[in-house]
Amino acid sequence: MKITIDRQRCVGAGNCVMAADAVFEQNESDGLVELLLSNPPEHLLGHVREAELICPSGAIGLDENA
Repeated sequence: MKITIDRQRCVGAGNCVMAADAVFEQNESDGLVELLLSNPPEHLLGHVREAELICPSGAIGLDENA
């Protein structure tokens, strides 16, 4: 799985960080999403999928085949 983020769409809700804090964080200066791991290990994939689903702005993209 490969993760992409669109900081232009991000609204800084922080849902992604709550779902997968090993993969996402919020930038200290603007509160927008920062990607820590673009290709996370297997044990984190369920958390990443949850983060994508609960992102209110749709700023997280997942490529399941990468």
